[in-house]
Amino acid sequence: MKGIIGKKIGMTSVFGPDGKQTACTIIEAGPCVVSQVKTQETDGYSAVQLAYGDKKEKRSNKAEINHFLKSNSTPKGFVKEFRDYYTEKNVGETVTVDIFSEGEQVNVVGTSKGKGFQGVVKRHGFHGVGEASHGQHDRQRAPGSVGGSSYPSRVFKGMRMAGRMGNERVKMKGLKIMKVFPDKNYLLITGSVPGHNGSIVLIQK
Repeated sequence: MKGIIGKKIGMTSVFGPDGKQTACTIIEAGPCVVSQVKTQETDGYSAVQLAYGDKKEKRSNKAEINHFLKSNSTPKGFVKEFRDYYTEKNVGETVTVDIFSEGEQVNVVGTSKGKGFQGVVKRHGFHGVGEASHGQHDRQRAPGSVGGSSYPSRVFKGMRMAGRMGNERVKMKGLKIMKVFPDKNYLLITGSVPGHNGSIVLIQK
């Protein structure tokens, strides 16, 4: 799996040769340092550990500092393993946006925005009960029945109810790379990407 760690910058739109407008997300991808290489012989599986984002040394413990010293780099804020990395990389080398090309399809993993405690209309798309007039008493956005009193005398697991919404790991599949800017370490990817501006995302091939 070819991949890189990045940061969501924001959204924009691009006009194609046919005049069609496409919404895109700008991601600052890398540069990432190869902080560790795991092999089948030593670890039981093959993977490449990438590190992204500088971290103050006073915020790091000795284990972190010594770990990154092996790759001749300063402590990093985010570390991620990529299994069965396509390109051969050694410890201390750098991974940039050059591993991607325009037109490639990628998966982007991020953490969605937290919405807090929400009701069933916003959380699950319920349409509400009845009309908003003719004597109904504040039941428009109510969830309705969640279980019978005689049977099953309980609420089934998985019942769609109010609760915490968002702040979950989300993977967007099959997004297309529109443009690559190696000088700025920017990727322009079609569609939306989970998370707020400035959040960490993983781009996987």
